[in-house]
Amino acid sequence: MTRLPDLSKLTSEEKDALIVALWAQVQELRKRVEELEARLKEPPKTSDNSSLPPSRDKKANAPERPKGARREASVGRAGGGRPLHADPDETVEARLKACPHCRARLSAAAQRPLKLYDAIELPPVKPRVTRVVLHGGRCPRCGQRFLAPAPLGLEPGSPFGASVAAVAIYLRYAHAIGYERLSALFENLFGLAISEGALANLFRRAQPRFDRQVSAILARLRRSRLVCSDETSARVHGRNQWEWVFQNDRVSVHVIRPSRGHGVPQEVLAGHRPRIWVSDLFGAQRGHGEDWQLCLAHQLRDCQFASEAGDEVFAPRLKQLLWRAVAIGRRRDRLKASTLGHYRADLERRMDRLMALKPTNRHGLRLRGRCGRVRSHLFTFVTAPGVPYTNNGSERDLRPSVVFRKVTGGFRSTWGADFFAHVRSVLDTARRHAIPPLEAIRRTLAKHPLLAASPRRG
Repeated sequence: MTRLPDLSKLTSEEKDALIVALWAQVQELRKRVEELEARLKEPPKTSDNSSLPPSRDKKANAPERPKGARREASVGRAGGGRPLHADPDETVEARLKACPHCRARLSAAAQRPLKLYDAIELPPVKPRVTRVVLHGGRCPRCGQRFLAPAPLGLEPGSPFGASVAAVAIYLRYAHAIGYERLSALFENLFGLAISEGALANLFRRAQPRFDRQVSAILARLRRSRLVCSDETSARVHGRNQWEWVFQNDRVSVHVIRPSRGHGVPQEVLAGHRPRIWVSDLFGAQRGHGEDWQLCLAHQLRDCQFASEAGDEVFAPRLKQLLWRAVAIGRRRDRLKASTLGHYRADLERRMDRLMALKPTNRHGLRLRGRCGRVRSHLFTFVTAPGVPYTNNGSERDLRPSVVFRKVTGGFRSTWGADFFAHVRSVLDTARRHAIPPLEAIRRTLAKHPLLAASPRRG
């Protein structure tokens, strides 16, 4: 109703109906106002009590320095310092020929090293260009034309070799440098003019090498006992898609797909069903393993928020119980299997007592209801060796992707999104084997495997 009708023309029945309709609207508006007022009284969501990243937290201003206070930087610090290089390129030794005090002559034997330090400079960086000249002609005997074959590794085609490709891939996909800045960086830092289009073509030529490397990583994942998974948003062709990660302590596989549904894990695992699956509560992340470990970090943050929102019955006690389980998990490797079984049984008994509580706060009620649905998956890690109690490993693997999305704005092609996912798979898998990122890229371009041969179950 936008305008009040002329009441003088309404019958008593019509007025009664109008009053009833207006009363219903008033009650609905009152309910909405109460809900909004309740939200205003709730604590703000932060990275400590929700899944918001720390970058979304409001930062407090640093305290002002008192006037006249001496700057700490001018005082310096005692001790410490950079360790000396293990293999210096050159050593310069300084000796005196005469005493600076009495001018008496000094021999080399009378002097010993008293102070050592390194002076470090970068050599001039410039591309190394090899001109290839293929000679040929016409055979004086048979009259046929001939051309000398190109030396191995110097075949005609793109002028940019594997070293240029490795550095370009490293800078773009490990440090989130966009095409325009990457082109400028090569020209200003290396003295190498390479256009944005040439960079894109270079990445496309490298893609089959990364496809091959990721195939080996994916094969290892499909034999794994443990898989942890998470997802974050991605932008492809100006539309929202999803980047998934599937990882454990040996491998990490990234894929970018238009869907956020169950079909993506099923496609990636190709029928493999790991013994343990670790994820958060999102429905599409569940049901892919024989058993499931719920990420306790999310539950601890939810407990913190419910406590701050006024629940004094359930959330504080659940938080205490979860921290008790985490403490057991941190020393799990030093305990016997029978001891861990007793610990898990004790945690389940404590959880029984906790579920008997009756919170009155709506956040406490919501938390208790959720725990009732997933309680059998809270303490899986206690008796399962090697299973983490959080999904932080997946979140760490996705963090560079979030930075890349914010810096570059996403991908303008499907192959670009796929190539990014494969490079991240290689870099994250290499990190688990203590292989530096640039070295992992060089190995991939040289067709060298990252993973050694392993038994059937990885």
